Amino acid sequence: MAELIPILGILTGIIIPLAVFVWLYLEGKGRRETALEIAKHLDDPAQVEKLLSVFDERKKQPIDYRRGGVITMFVGVGLFLLGFVAFGPVFEGIGWLVGAIGLGTLVAGYLYPNTSEEISYAVEKFEEN
Repeated sequence: MAELIPILGILTGIIIPLAVFVWLYLEGKGRRETALEIAKHLDDPAQVEKLLSVFDERKKQPIDYRRGGVITMFVGVGLFLLGFVAFGPVFEGIGWLVGAIGLGTLVAGYLYPNTSEEISYAVEKFEEN
C-alpha cells in the first residue's frame, strides 16, 4: 500500500493536465462545428467575419498593469506577514520577492500607457514639446 501513494501522486500530475486539455477541446468543439455550419450558408465575407468575432473570446481591453501590480504587491505583503507570523524567514523572503514584482508591474503600468486615452494624451504632450 505504501508504494501506491507515490505512483498515484505521479499519475495525478499527468492525469490532471490531460483531463483539462480534453475538457477544453470538447467544450470548444461544439462552437467550432456551429461556426463552420453557419459559415457554409453565408455568402458575404463580412458576415463571416462578424460571426467569427462573436465566437472570439479574447479580451478587447488592454491589460491594466497598474491594477495587477497593486494586487501582486498586496499578495506579497500577505506572504510576508504569513512568514512573519507563522512560517518563518523563507516566506518573508518570498513575500518581499512577490511584493517587488508587484511594484515593478505597477511602475511599468505608469511608464507604458495602455488605454487609447492615455496614449493619445502622451502623444499630444510629446507633440507640444
